[in-house]
Amino acid sequence: MWVCSTLWRVRTAARQWRRLLPASGCHGPAASSYSASAEPARVRALVYGHHGDPAKVVELKNLELAAVGGSDVHVKMLAAPINPSDINMIQGNYGLLPELPAVGGNEGVAQVVAVGSNVTGLKPGDWVIPANAGLGTWRTEAVFSEEALIQVPSDIPLQSAATLGVNPCTAYRMLMDFEQLQPGDSVIQNASNSGVGQAVIQIAAALGLRTINVVRDRPDIQKLSDRLKSLGAEHVITEEELRRPEMKNFFKDMPQPRLALNCVGGKSSTELLRQLARGGTMVTYGGMAKQPVIASVSLLIFKDLKLRGFWLSQWKKDHSPDQFKELILTLCDLIRRDQLTAPACSQVPLQDYQSALEASMKPFMSSKQILTM
Repeated sequence: MWVCSTLWRVRTAARQWRRLLPASGCHGPAASSYSASAEPARVRALVYGHHGDPAKVVELKNLELAAVGGSDVHVKMLAAPINPSDINMIQGNYGLLPELPAVGGNEGVAQVVAVGSNVTGLKPGDWVIPANAGLGTWRTEAVFSEEALIQVPSDIPLQSAATLGVNPCTAYRMLMDFEQLQPGDSVIQNASNSGVGQAVIQIAAALGLRTINVVRDRPDIQKLSDRLKSLGAEHVITEEELRRPEMKNFFKDMPQPRLALNCVGGKSSTELLRQLARGGTMVTYGGMAKQPVIASVSLLIFKDLKLRGFWLSQWKKDHSPDQFKELILTLCDLIRRDQLTAPACSQVPLQDYQSALEASMKPFMSSKQILTM
């Protein structure tokens, strides 16, 4: 059942891709022009025709904009981030892969330009984000079906809107869905300076939860620690500090965490498990170290720890579109109350995508690359 649903989503993404045909026309007849001109409207997009190193396989191409059908929406992309999942998808190492060639990008915010005659939920000027992964957001304009988009309020910051649909959603669901946490409870996480990590810190603070945030040591560790604490982090420690015997004294002044959030794997995930309270849960949502999660047999037996996984695409499959919209609106409320801000960002013009892709894959890069159109 999961495989069938995933294939349906991939094929849907592929159909969205075909709404933008290569300007050369080598993949089929030219699409009808939406404009009054006889010439089809041209848009720029970052396209990859095969999997591999993003810096080598992604190209900036001119594409033709398809005609707007009755249930379609013509949008102008405003901003789109480069996320780890985008990189993995281009490399061919992700759980959902669109048919090739494909436009890169799973997240971003666009403004509605025009709508088809059967569209009732959107109007020109509205801001929208993708309803699912695989839509291809690294382009200047596009024509999508109404069901492929979700409206977001236009009174939130542009960077917050552009980075709303993946990392904050992941952070919120992991905090809410695995342990029944109460104000004063603690949560421990690694990769705490990632997009998800920064969202976890802020959402946890809004919920009254205390966070222990693990990061890799680096030359500017104090600067990073200060920035995470300004977001609401209670403690920021390095991977090396987490492994020290003195950590056993750490929980004299705060409760042991019942929830651990793992985005690294390997030794880092093992250390997170060691800090969990009896009966606690570690949720894995990434594997930056590209190493397996290693769990001590004694911890599983004597502390009855639970190992779980989380993938936002699967959560969407298991829940209705209205539930995802409700999640988005909940996060927008936090943004309006200044309890959730976008991660540290660097805005990069679309034509400078090469430098943005390279920067997004550098170690210790704390600034998310956002393509502006």
